[in-house]
Amino acid sequence: MKGQGTLAARKIITIVLRIPILFINFNQIRTIVIYSNILVFLTAIFLFSIDGVPEAPAVSWWESLLIVVAAIGAYGIIARRLFNQAPTKSSAGYFLAEKKLSVLALAFFGAALFFGDIKYYLFILSMGGRLPALANVAGLAFFFVFLCQLWLAARLSYGYAFGRSYSRQAFLATNIKANLPIVLPWIALSLVYDLLALSPLPWLKQLLESGWGDVIFFGFFIVFVIAFFPPLVRRLWGCTSLPDGPLKEHLLAFCRRQNFNAELYVWPLFEGRVLTAGVMGLLPGLRYILLTPAIMEAMSMAELEAVMAHEIGHVKKKHLLLYVLLIGGFSVIAGFLSEPILYYFLSTDWVYRLMASETLSADTLLSLLSGVPLLALLLVYFRFVFGYFIRNFERQADLYVFKVLGSSRALISAFDKITLTSGQSPDKKNWHHFGITERINYLERCEREPQWIVRQDRKVNRSLAAYVLVLAAAVLLIQKVPTEQMARNYEGSYIEKVLMPQVKGIDDPALWYLLLGDLLFSKKLEQRALVAYDKALGYGPDNPKVMNNLAWLLLTSEDPSLRDPTRALGLARDAAQSFPRPHVLDTLATAYWANGLIDEAIAMEQRAMQSDPGQEEFYRQQLERFRNERYSLKTGILN
Repeated sequence: MKGQGTLAARKIITIVLRIPILFINFNQIRTIVIYSNILVFLTAIFLFSIDGVPEAPAVSWWESLLIVVAAIGAYGIIARRLFNQAPTKSSAGYFLAEKKLSVLALAFFGAALFFGDIKYYLFILSMGGRLPALANVAGLAFFFVFLCQLWLAARLSYGYAFGRSYSRQAFLATNIKANLPIVLPWIALSLVYDLLALSPLPWLKQLLESGWGDVIFFGFFIVFVIAFFPPLVRRLWGCTSLPDGPLKEHLLAFCRRQNFNAELYVWPLFEGRVLTAGVMGLLPGLRYILLTPAIMEAMSMAELEAVMAHEIGHVKKKHLLLYVLLIGGFSVIAGFLSEPILYYFLSTDWVYRLMASETLSADTLLSLLSGVPLLALLLVYFRFVFGYFIRNFERQADLYVFKVLGSSRALISAFDKITLTSGQSPDKKNWHHFGITERINYLERCEREPQWIVRQDRKVNRSLAAYVLVLAAAVLLIQKVPTEQMARNYEGSYIEKVLMPQVKGIDDPALWYLLLGDLLFSKKLEQRALVAYDKALGYGPDNPKVMNNLAWLLLTSEDPSLRDPTRALGLARDAAQSFPRPHVLDTLATAYWANGLIDEAIAMEQRAMQSDPGQEEFYRQQLERFRNERYSLKTGILN
């Protein structure tokens, strides 16, 4: 029996859910495009993660290639037609078209993924399942192909909207670099996780597989991101140091008066024509304030000071750290909820009917049941809970101008200029920002009644306290869910409703339990398979097929506690003596090797190869393993 080494669905989903924390916490950028792109990439990574790797593809490689080419071509035609329309020549029309096509790219990507068996062919890159992150990165690159079609179609409209023309290659490179910061944390996290999982140190593997190990690993990774992510993003976005001169001197002096330390950079977002600013980085030495050329040209010095006060307010109010709490808290809830949600669905009959119908593979269905509810929960959380806090954090940053400047008049003037130049209604709001009119009205109210500044701080503090209490209560309640009992119920229901119907009508109990054991083993229910094989052995103690399959399980089980090479050797010897078929001889050779009898293992494997020349390559790989590797009860072998 052969299997593919992949991360458990829960581990994959946990990694996927952590993308927002790695990006948002260290990049306080107020552009709806970036927030939307986070959700787009999050969904794309999720789609690729839940797709299982079949043992054999449903379509041939050339049919898969045809599906891919057709999907990319059809998507490109739609993108070009949309960007040929006149409204896309304005900035607002451009952003709307880009948003629609990003969602459509997900639909085409998902269709090509599932109908073309893309993951099966990309999994070849994973080095036999040892580095699944390589296949995942290739899947993400495949999604970028669709986005490249979008950007190629958008190039001319971009030139009209933002006043700068690009060659195809330059425009693709610019957009890829702009979006790389969103996915780089996930790529790095996945690769590092897989590399650590390959470590020969058993204690490290056990630590990674434990709940605490996952938390510790992620904590170290956060430290790494804090140190290296801000300068990397700054370079990818093409930010340059603000040139020396009166403006830089004035703004740095302003920062010093606020006891605030940050480097100032020019941010060429959308050719620098967007009036916006941002603060990035948690550590003072790695903290940057980004200013677009447009905002520096349009604003007076007093208005720029108000903008700077807003950005400083984010840091002084600890908003960057609070985002770690908000998104990290969700990651904790998602981790605790993953198993109860899965087993809740596994307590319903329709799931087993779907498994029995083989419409979807069991692995894919389990990944869907694990991931879809958590992804939906993430989107709802992102939209409402996180959105609530980010809106109120923005309001707190607005109000910080009173502490710095004593008045909000300069910030209100800056908002008026943003409204005038953007061409958008000041009443327009979104899930992560109050509308400009709302922000101005609140500032004017605070001018008249300063107690509203204190009220806003009190509102945020109470909301955070309520969040922590709800989070703690949720964790305590979830821990009371009897997941172990639910897991046992699932295994019993799976055997009764999915596996047993497949072996009904067989009168021989030894054969019945043998087939049941094979089914359980193929579904990686190894403990249950061991019980079934033992029962089969009780009914047919001389059955060589039972002895061979049980020996193979005892040698190759993914659960180290089930491995028993000594017993496996005795079973394999008896099986080979009465049924010396090549695959049985291979089991015996593996048992010899697992017990340290290398010469006997090599001799038996050579005998198996002579009996089955059609599988010569497989036997040669086995011989190479016997000569160069050692069997371990903790790490076992690939089955």
